[in-house]
Amino acid sequence: MVEPTGIIGGSGLYDFPGFQVRERRRVETPFGDPSDELVMGDLEGRPVVFLPRHGRGHRFSPSQVNYRANIWALKSVGVTRIISVSAVGSMKETIRPGHVVVVDQFIDRTIGRARTFFEDGVVAHVAFADPICEQLRQGLLAACKKTGAPHHDRGTYICIEGPNFSTRAESLLFRTWGVSVIGMTNLPEARLAREAELSYATLALATDYDCWHDAHDAVTVEAVIAVLRENVDMAKRIIRQAILDLPAVNDAPARKALTHAIMTAPDAIPAAAKARLGLLIGKHLGAAK
Repeated sequence: MVEPTGIIGGSGLYDFPGFQVRERRRVETPFGDPSDELVMGDLEGRPVVFLPRHGRGHRFSPSQVNYRANIWALKSVGVTRIISVSAVGSMKETIRPGHVVVVDQFIDRTIGRARTFFEDGVVAHVAFADPICEQLRQGLLAACKKTGAPHHDRGTYICIEGPNFSTRAESLLFRTWGVSVIGMTNLPEARLAREAELSYATLALATDYDCWHDAHDAVTVEAVIAVLRENVDMAKRIIRQAILDLPAVNDAPARKALTHAIMTAPDAIPAAAKARLGLLIGKHLGAAK
């Protein structure tokens, strides 16, 4: 059995040669509606599930995306790993617009987003020191090399609340922290994927130099869109290659992220919480009995 790979990104990512759409499914979750319906299909025998993060037509700002519902929906249809495709600003001279960064770390500067499934009667402390699944990251890195995409191995993604871009002072401050790219969407998405025991990796597409670079204009939506359109085909080639080369079964450590992480005694978890989180904790509560 080949386990499905989830892709979170722009609504046009599933439009590439070889992908056959089988179903468009709207999923109900205990956390509300996902950003959009899931686009489910096959790529040369590999099951793939796409979810447009901002909804078709880009209806949701980064702060309005229902990250919990999105991750839950993908988990509920059998996805075991997620490739996140994100437009980012470059914070380093060497990362030029049009380059790809296969990041390995995050800094979270979001302030107003629901960032955990575990509340209202059940507590879990999930390890997050290494937020990216290294097995999946290596798969993306290998795909970048195979497709000839200009890329950078490793880097830190700083996630800001948005939807406004950074001030120049903020951008210069973040540069002193040694970050590689700046974006608005990968957190709490990555945290929730780990809580759901899903492998998660990011394909960060640099579109601009934020506003720190004196030799370049400050970031604008027009500039971002122009570069992003040029990068769409490259991103599709990388994703396709990665999916075809990934092992059929995902045995990454993320699949056991909740082992020993649930602190609340099973008999102290309210029935409503058990029902709400059954998809995530059911097997673990069974093991505790």
